[in-house]
Amino acid sequence: MTRASIQARQHAERRFPVRVRIAVPPEGLGRQIEIMYAWLDETCGAEGWGMAPAGLVGVLNDAIAFYFDNAAFAHAFVARFYCGYRAETVGGAFALRNDTPPPRRGSSVHKTL
Repeated sequence: MTRASIQARQHAERRFPVRVRIAVPPEGLGRQIEIMYAWLDETCGAEGWGMAPAGLVGVLNDAIAFYFDNAAFAHAFVARFYCGYRAETVGGAFALRNDTPPPRRGSSVHKTL
């Protein structure tokens, strides 16, 4: 995350008490984000919601957080736009994986003369 995106997230978290964090599909949100913005402005008012990047450090555009004045707007947002792309929430935003990655193979010894 860049410094500007961190500051945007901190500002939104101070201003709005309710957060909905969504994963962004690999192909992006496309025109869906415009539809979301229009719905948010119409439903919550232009000042009743906020948005900030919510990805992990070093991961670009993998998640977005939408912030709301109250939980009713957040619930309505989820009911309207939830598509089931990646809904893994355990005490926050991500669930731990149950599977383990395959063990790494050590590299061969490299000698130079």
